Amino acid sequence: MSSVIPEPSVPPGDPQHDEEQRLRELGYRPVLARRMGGFGNFAISFSVISILSGCMTLYGFGMGAGGPAVMLWGWAGVGLFVLCVGLSLAEVTSAYPTSGALYYMADRLGGRRWGWYTGWLNLLGLLGAIAGIDYGAALFTGAFASIQWGFAPTPGKTMLIFLGILLLHALLNLFGVRLVSVLNSISVWWHLAGVAVIVGALVIVPDHHQSASFVFTKFVNDTGWSNPVYVAAIGLLLAQYTFSGYDASAHLSEETSNASVSAARGIVRSIWVSWIAGFVLLAGLTFAIQDYAGTQNSSTGVPPAQILLDGLGTDGASALLLVVIVAQLFCGNAEVAAASRMVFAFSRDKALPGSALWRRVSPRTQTPVAAVWLAVVAAALLALPSLYSATAYGAVTAINVIGITPAYAIPVFLRLRAGDRFQPGPWSLGRWSRPVGWVAVVWVACVTVLFCLPQSSPVTIDSMNYASIALAVVLILASVWWYVARRSYGTPTTAAYGSDRDQAELAEGIV
Repeated sequence: MSSVIPEPSVPPGDPQHDEEQRLRELGYRPVLARRMGGFGNFAISFSVISILSGCMTLYGFGMGAGGPAVMLWGWAGVGLFVLCVGLSLAEVTSAYPTSGALYYMADRLGGRRWGWYTGWLNLLGLLGAIAGIDYGAALFTGAFASIQWGFAPTPGKTMLIFLGILLLHALLNLFGVRLVSVLNSISVWWHLAGVAVIVGALVIVPDHHQSASFVFTKFVNDTGWSNPVYVAAIGLLLAQYTFSGYDASAHLSEETSNASVSAARGIVRSIWVSWIAGFVLLAGLTFAIQDYAGTQNSSTGVPPAQILLDGLGTDGASALLLVVIVAQLFCGNAEVAAASRMVFAFSRDKALPGSALWRRVSPRTQTPVAAVWLAVVAAALLALPSLYSATAYGAVTAINVIGITPAYAIPVFLRLRAGDRFQPGPWSLGRWSRPVGWVAVVWVACVTVLFCLPQSSPVTIDSMNYASIALAVVLILASVWWYVARRSYGTPTTAAYGSDRDQAELAEGIV
């Protein structure tokens, strides 16, 4: 039985009233619960970036693809460029605070096809992020069980843990955005305290530490490629993968108070806080390496776990691994929330097969239930190759980067192309908009090409980078589906999204 959710009664003059009115002006009738504050909005992007997820899960990759020098200096450099991307994206988000976020911005600034392809890239990146984050959490859970009970983390067992984590995140997201917001707020302090405890323990407890020269200048190449520049460039994946997901603030804007400002600030703050804390974490881990080769070939399957084990002993390593695992669980939960809102918004504009199902919203929790389930099932399918290939996890993380990173730059490029036709929101870069924007666009173009390239040599069926294939498949499917859905797809062109046609569709789509 279908029913229409009554719109909340918000008095005029209240900031929430202004945001609901702005949403109507952008063409959408409010149906999601606006229960998230500014800190909660920042917290969801910070939780998705999750330095205790990205830095830790790809640390072993970084050890072989350039080593300490690339990890530390790459983090510093990539963070600066990503901050430029975030600043530019925040400016456009302030003007268009909707759950559709990137694709809606591209549609408004460039037209329907720009919006269409941006949406599909964004969706690929978000689903790849869920797969990468939760599979990383499964790897660390297996490492914890290995240290504690001698558990053998085979690919099959890791996959079962991964599926269990996905199920947990689906269930948590079904309770509504208020629980998601509370968990993300806890996540911020958990991450910051976790970094402080891990780095503090690694500084104080071990008797031996690496030299500053080792940490900041040691170059290691285990990729099979001979060109050090190429190897260093590939090694930037660790930082670029970690610095993704900050569009979550934009995707939750329809559920955030004062979203035109709060969502923009959430994007920028999540990046610079992660930039600082992540550098401290990487430095702390690298100084504490006792045996480089032994760490790379750890029986736990997770090099950071070996660093903790060598430096702190079994009990200390187990305790801190639990800190990391909980942080990764926070991260995956936040990413499921962001991806499900993207699915909901894209379906609301009839871009996905079965859109009538995926745009449905629960009248009890005001949560897009079907969209949550689609997000976790698609993420599970993306991670399946990890059962058969040891290099598949790197490909999954690259899928996230090459899907979502171009989607960040497209609205920025279109905003630059629009010039004075673009009407900024209340949060703006002013005269810095164009120079920062062009830096962002050039950087994204470079890393998108870079992470389609093979990461190890020789290139075989097992070692090839499947991210480029995933990108090509999605673009082909998006092109084919365009000719099926182009007549029905479209963002609202006027403020009359409360018309009889759309009222009827909303009534049909909300259960």
